[in-house]
Amino acid sequence: MKSALITGAGSGIGAVLAAQAAQRGYRVGVLDIDEAKARAVASTLDGAVALGADVANEASVERAIAEFGAVPDLLVNNAAVTQFGSLIEQGIAGFRKVVDINLMGTFIPAWIVGRGMVDRGSGVIVNLTSINAITPRPNTGAYPATKAAVSKLTEQMALEWGPAGVRVNCVAPGFIDAGISAPFYADPEIRKERGSRVPLGRLGLPDDIAAAVLFLASEEAGYINGHQLVVDGGVVHSLLGQMPLPLGKAGAKA
Repeated sequence: MKSALITGAGSGIGAVLAAQAAQRGYRVGVLDIDEAKARAVASTLDGAVALGADVANEASVERAIAEFGAVPDLLVNNAAVTQFGSLIEQGIAGFRKVVDINLMGTFIPAWIVGRGMVDRGSGVIVNLTSINAITPRPNTGAYPATKAAVSKLTEQMALEWGPAGVRVNCVAPGFIDAGISAPFYADPEIRKERGSRVPLGRLGLPDDIAAAVLFLASEEAGYINGHQLVVDGGVVHSLLGQMPLPLGKAGAKA
């Protein structure tokens, strides 16, 4: 039986990922800093193991992986935080916290698991980034910078570990009705407005992200390495389509 270790799996996208991985036959490690949440998710999945760990702490992650009992076939680095507000308001301490969790909290599990995968000669790592890694927006603090860094780190891991049989890719979610963004969508007006800005006409679901991650983990994606798969319904390509377009002299749109 293949195994999958998923960070930040106590809720949101991570919990849905854990459920879908279990449905596809993986033995799942449900890792979260909130061990009670990890236990709640793991209790619903056959053979799943709840693991309490801080992804930004090497010793904590080492203990969790030892408890899991094996180098997983799939590692999904999903754990992340954001702190809203301007860079000036956020300050150094707030910026550093987001860097520690989003960037170091991706590197540490990948470094620990990746060494085992390289020694074994096989494995898949999928890191979660964001469309903010491509198009940052104001008042999101360190989040866009950390996700852009994770995207570039993914490429570097793919280059260094690919020759040993380890594939590393990332998924960039768009407007997803879950996780960090979930509180926004409690407001029906925001739901309607954001959904209308998506070319596909709806917000994304955690299942959309889980399906993309598990595709990258599959044999069908066996020749994909170092790629960022954007799962956003077309949002990052839609800016010009939302801007007024003047008519040319002949009356045709310029």
